[in-house]
Amino acid sequence: MDSPRFQVADASHIAVLLPLVQAYHEFEQIVLSEQQRRDALWPLLDLNSPFGRVWLIFISGKVVGYVALCFGYSIELGGRDAFIDELFLVENARGQGIGKKVLEYVTRQAASLDIAAVHLEVAHANDRAKRLYLQAGFSPRDRYHLMTFKVASND
Repeated sequence: MDSPRFQVADASHIAVLLPLVQAYHEFEQIVLSEQQRRDALWPLLDLNSPFGRVWLIFISGKVVGYVALCFGYSIELGGRDAFIDELFLVENARGQGIGKKVLEYVTRQAASLDIAAVHLEVAHANDRAKRLYLQAGFSPRDRYHLMTFKVASND
């Protein structure tokens, strides 16, 4: 198997990204319209975006997924932090060690962006992903429970 290659996604990649984001959302049972996905993705596709970065993942010249890193800030963790908001690989690219290489790449990129910590969330039932994240050095913060208050409607 070839090693993955990464490319920062920009506005010219929207047509490639939208079907991948839709597939990820179907997998995670996230309900958004195509326009809502487009509107949410668009601000990340400026190469100087203050919100984050999206990388396309290639194997043998073919796009097999994407990863989105969204920026934040943490007093507790001493500076800029980021969430791996979405990481998706097409089914035939899973189970080959690509996810591990994606996480290594993203954490190196985060370091180069002066990010102090990278977070991610994983479904309670997704044991396969939890194993991957643990093996990559992520650790659960069992003292905390991620909670969300949706301020504005995306309708």
